[in-house]
Amino acid sequence: MTFASITRRAGLIVAASSLFALSACGGGDDAATGAPDSITFSILSAEGQASAGPLWQPLLDDMSAAVGVPVEPFFGSNYTVLVEAMRGNQTQVAWFSAKPAVEAIDRADAEVIARTVNTEGADSYRSTLIVKTGSGITLDQVLACGQRFDFGIGDAQSTSGTLAPMAFLFNPRGIVPAQCFKTVRSANHQANAFAVATGVVDVATSNTVNTVFLTRQNPAIAAQISEIWQSPPIPESGILVREDLPPALKEKVRSFFLSYGQGEGAEADRQRRVLAGLEYSQFRVADDSYLNPIREMIADQKLGEARAKGDAAGVTAAEAELQRLRALREVQP
Repeated sequence: MTFASITRRAGLIVAASSLFALSACGGGDDAATGAPDSITFSILSAEGQASAGPLWQPLLDDMSAAVGVPVEPFFGSNYTVLVEAMRGNQTQVAWFSAKPAVEAIDRADAEVIARTVNTEGADSYRSTLIVKTGSGITLDQVLACGQRFDFGIGDAQSTSGTLAPMAFLFNPRGIVPAQCFKTVRSANHQANAFAVATGVVDVATSNTVNTVFLTRQNPAIAAQISEIWQSPPIPESGILVREDLPPALKEKVRSFFLSYGQGEGAEADRQRRVLAGLEYSQFRVADDSYLNPIREMIADQKLGEARAKGDAAGVTAAEAELQRLRALREVQP
């Protein structure tokens, strides 16, 4: 499958579902051993990557050669779609930002095998608030609320588009976006950036990764956007696999990512060029624990919501989870 057929995502679901049904029925040699004869890989199609297909295709081709089965892409317009696809075993491997990665672990029988590292060697990034260049809108004006501005927030499952700005910026100040702003609309980072640049919304959430891609792919739009806030560092995205992927195949997938673009020679150089197109330098070994800072933000969000509702049981549960996660953080080197 080529990326020219991105719009046929539904076909991928049908094909993957049919494959799963065949496996469940015991058809074929691969079904008998429990090994699938293809892998479907989840990618968010609009996270500031207007040309995501050509960027990912070389890596997926290399992955297919390395693991010995075809690897096909599955594009979703939001993380809820992608988590549900993994939950239903319509996808087996995924590239998720941190918040949906937690959702996939908790709800879709997924586990982390690697985390991404950017071209500068960092394995974190930052959430941002953006406004139209020259608008004169300041962070203090935004935080003053008064239903003055139209606001663009992220996908509900987005780490940098929703969770981080709520945890680091709005919750500590007791700000509820629906009460603070004139209107609130939810969209992915790319759509929010275009909405700010064209004046559809006054201020929106974004992230530093989207800024890089937008500057490279649409500099005219990027020039019309300015940042007025950055969050503390957020764990970068990760590579996840379904736990029930056959062990031998899972190990091939893990080995592929951890060795990709490493070493010397022409092939390693070519792989590094593929990674550079994605703004990555490598995939670093990781497990589910690297997402604990995200779990801490989620627990903090739940605590605030429980307090607002007067939910005593919810408050107790969220406080216990926060205490557990903070204790883990204190013992980590």
